[in-house]
Amino acid sequence: MALIKNGTQVSDQWITADDDTPVQADIPTIVSYKRFLAERETLVRSRAELGVKVSPGEDVTALERDLPRLQVIALDFPKFTDGRSYSAARILRQRLGFEGEIRATGDVLRDQYLFMQRAGFDSYEVNDGVEARQWLDAVREFSHYYQPAPNGTSAVWARRHAHLAAAAE
Repeated sequence: MALIKNGTQVSDQWITADDDTPVQADIPTIVSYKRFLAERETLVRSRAELGVKVSPGEDVTALERDLPRLQVIALDFPKFTDGRSYSAARILRQRLGFEGEIRATGDVLRDQYLFMQRAGFDSYEVNDGVEARQWLDAVREFSHYYQPAPNGTSAVWARRHAHLAAAAE
């Protein structure tokens, strides 16, 4: 799998561990939501760089007290038609103030990139090769938006009003 982050393809330093794989302090590791909740005390105290993979239907608000300790939250899309991970990303960014990496995994499509980015995702696991190149092209397709979003991009109308206000001064 290729990892697209901040508009470029990067090397993925993280491993996704099975529930019975030990977490090592020197390997950045993403564990399942269920494992994280079951082994929370041990994992939070460990020195390992830590991430959690969340499936649709799992409550991201249960991670709230541990968000400062987590570097990555991987939100899964088992099917591209299942949009529950969009809501989870918005909750993490807007309500819970998570500033770490929110990663889209699973059946993520290039056509959904813009919606994912605007919901708060900042990295995407995609198939290697042609699909990765197509994702990189998608990153550059749009630069102006009509709606505000939690990723910090301002809406066109807000820019226009700011420009007119500055010109009127």
